[in-house]
Amino acid sequence: MIDIEKIKDAKQRIKDIVNKTPFAYAPLLSNHCQTNIFLKKENLQLTGAYKLRGAYNKIATLSEKQKEFGVIAASAGNHAQGVAYSANIFKISSTIIMPEATPLLKVLSTKSLGAEVILKGENYDEAYEFALEYAKERNLTFIHPFADDAVIAGQGSVALEMLEEMDDIDIVVIPIGGGGLISGMGAVFKQLKPDVKIIGVVANGADAMLQSFNAKKAIDSLSVRTIADGIAVRDVNSKNLDYILETVDEVVGVSDEEIANAILFLLEKQKLVVEGGGAVGVAAIMHKRFEFSKNSKIATVLSGGNIDVSMLSLIIEKGLIKAHRKMKLIITLIDKPGSLRNLTDLFQKLGANIIQIDYDRTSTSLSYGDANVTLALETKGEAHQVKIRESLKKAGFHFYEELRA
Repeated sequence: MIDIEKIKDAKQRIKDIVNKTPFAYAPLLSNHCQTNIFLKKENLQLTGAYKLRGAYNKIATLSEKQKEFGVIAASAGNHAQGVAYSANIFKISSTIIMPEATPLLKVLSTKSLGAEVILKGENYDEAYEFALEYAKERNLTFIHPFADDAVIAGQGSVALEMLEEMDDIDIVVIPIGGGGLISGMGAVFKQLKPDVKIIGVVANGADAMLQSFNAKKAIDSLSVRTIADGIAVRDVNSKNLDYILETVDEVVGVSDEEIANAILFLLEKQKLVVEGGGAVGVAAIMHKRFEFSKNSKIATVLSGGNIDVSMLSLIIEKGLIKAHRKMKLIITLIDKPGSLRNLTDLFQKLGANIIQIDYDRTSTSLSYGDANVTLALETKGEAHQVKIRESLKKAGFHFYEELRA
C-alpha cells in the first residue's frame, strides 16, 4: 500500500488548492437505513469531484521539462476536469481524450478549463489506449486517473480529512471504478485505523474489480454498461488490484436501479446532486449489500456531482413512477363532445392531478369514432393508484398503462 507519509505530503501539497469538503451526519438517510451514516461530500469539490486531489498532486511533482511539453489524460469526465484545472494553475497545456459517449456537461466543463478535448472510443479503456499513443507521438506526460502512486496519494487525502473530524468510524464505504480512490483511502485507514472495515462498491454493469477481488487475480470485462459512467471501467489494473487486496475487506455490487434510487433520495431528501458513481456507496447502504448493525457508524464518499441533466431527468421520472407518485395512462374514448370532460371530472373527484395530456383521433390502430387520450397523472401513492384503476374500470373506460412500477 502507499506509505502514509506520502499521503500526508500530498495533503500538504494540495491544501491551498482543493476544498476541505464537508463531512457530516445525514439524519434522514440514517433514519431511512436504521443506522448512523456520515457523508463526505466530494461532490462539492471545486471541479465537482475528488479527482482534483490526485491530478494536482501528480502534476505538482513533474519536472519543469515535463511541464513544458504538457500533459494528457484519458477520462470519462471527473479526472479530465481535475487535470485541466491543475494544468491551468501551472499554466501548462493539457489534452484530454474522452469516450465518445461522455455527457456533454463534462465535455464542455473540461473545455472551459482550457483543455483540448478529443472524443475517441466507446469507453474509457479505448480512450486510454488512444491517449497513450497520442502522448508518445507528442512527448506529453500521461496523467493516469488511478494507476499512479502520486495520484493515489492525492486521493488518500480524503480519508485524512475524514479522520481529522471523526476517529471512531466503524465502516467506510468507497466507490470503485479503476480503484484509485479506494487504494489511497484504504492505505490511510489500514495504517492509522486498522479496525475500520473497508467496503468497496462497483456498479453491476462494470464489475471487473468485484470479479477480480473475489478471484484474487485480474479479470477484465468484455464490455461495460451502467448509468454510473464515472466508474465504468472495463479492465482491471494490477497495481490497483494489489492495493485493494491488501487494504479492502469486501467488495459489493449495486444495480443501476439501486444507484438511481440513491441519486433520487440524495437529491430529494439530502438536497445533494450526486452522479451515479458518487451514489454507489449510498446505494449499497440503502439496499443492505453488506452487513451492519443499528449502532454502526458508517462513512461513505459522495465522490462526484457532475451528473448529466438528461440522465437526472430520466432518473427523477422513473423514480416518481416507482414511488407511485406518477402514472401514465392511455385511455380510449368515444370521440364525441363531453367524453373528455367526463374523464377529467372523474380524475377531479379522485384527487388526481393531470400534469400532461395528449388527444389522438388519427392513429391507424383506432376504430372509427374512437380517440386515444394519453395522460400523465400526479398521484398520492400505491393505494391512490389502485383506486384510480378501479374507478376507470367501473366507469367503463378502456385503458392501459404506458409505464408501471
